[in-house]
Amino acid sequence: MDTLDVAVVGAGPAGTAAAITLARAGIDVTVFDKATFPRDKTCGDGLTTLALRQLEDLGLDPSVVDSWIDVHECWVTGPSGHAIRLPMPGADQGRFAAVATRLDLDAALVDLARKEGVTVLDGTGVLDAAEDDDGVVLRVSADPADGTGAVGSGGAGRELRARWVVAADGMWSPVRRALGLAEPGYRGDWHAFRQYVRDVGDRAASELHVRFEADLLPGYFWSFPLEGRRANIGFGIQRGGKVPVGDMGPLWEELLRRPAIRDLLGPDATPEAPHRAWPIPARVDSSVKATRRTLFVGDAVGACDVMTGEGIGQALLTGVRAGECIRDRAALGDAADRYAAAVEDELLADHRMSALLVRALQHRKGARAAIRVAGATPWTRRHFARWLFEDSPRGLPFTPSRWRRGVLSGPGAYRDAG
Repeated sequence: MDTLDVAVVGAGPAGTAAAITLARAGIDVTVFDKATFPRDKTCGDGLTTLALRQLEDLGLDPSVVDSWIDVHECWVTGPSGHAIRLPMPGADQGRFAAVATRLDLDAALVDLARKEGVTVLDGTGVLDAAEDDDGVVLRVSADPADGTGAVGSGGAGRELRARWVVAADGMWSPVRRALGLAEPGYRGDWHAFRQYVRDVGDRAASELHVRFEADLLPGYFWSFPLEGRRANIGFGIQRGGKVPVGDMGPLWEELLRRPAIRDLLGPDATPEAPHRAWPIPARVDSSVKATRRTLFVGDAVGACDVMTGEGIGQALLTGVRAGECIRDRAALGDAADRYAAAVEDELLADHRMSALLVRALQHRKGARAAIRVAGATPWTRRHFARWLFEDSPRGLPFTPSRWRRGVLSGPGAYRDAG
């Protein structure tokens, strides 16, 4: 049986972040993913300041991501139609928000991982896992051209052993399920709908918009600009809220007929492909973060923001922390415990603050009040934009350890680029 130092299951942002961190420390790491890259991932495609800083630290060059577009302002509209413009800091302070398709972003991260010496086996799925005190036995598909193990192997696959596993395999993590840690019946805390459109109007082509429609609260409609007069548009709802998940399809058609949304997108906006829906896990406060030899990251640990549904920044952060804990603590035997503590230290306070805000946004009055307060002065608009895009920690009031000079006015990512 082949033995690996570290196996990473999943080649999305969380998995590649962990793999790059480990490879730079000289640790042998192999990444498995049932998909073949480049591949699309249903997502809003927004990159917050948290995500951008993580990408910069990993060494990703935005110029290699074809669809990358920087965002310099955000428009937020309340349920009564009142809109506020939230400006980002000037370009001389760095990048604070961007949009890039997951097709391009994830492929660029996979390429970066390979350049760092990571072995990436895309088209190779993990079929089963069994853990003991010294490692994890993984059964993977035998034919790299087939992620299910059905071709050329009769579905049996082949077995290998890893001393450590980083499970970056999504909300319905096969590794979590194989280890007996899946939560029966769990289908996410949010559900989102996305569609790419082309030939959009001037505003949708250049501005990022968030609209808190009354019937979606605490969810919202979004329009994120992409290159070539394209946009990623969609909406998210809270599971178990006002809108049943099964009604999202008809609601989408009705949303696109609303005058304000039609005006934003322009008369020539045309869908590029069918819409797609996906669940969003936001349960980092209650999920199992690690076992003896397995560390769960990204969606597999439920690290998405409970207020916005954002998950790329959290995926990158948890991936890096997992890599660091294996790098620094594996020999001491407490890498899993240290990782679980790191996730709680960095994400739980933000999660709790976001959960409190979700309660306020469930009602029209709460949403209207929040938007009017955010737009009250130039100072509130500027700092609300930075807070919304995860420049400053959501849970800052709850974590005095993060109080320091400049915490609300630090530079963005890629400040020195170019």
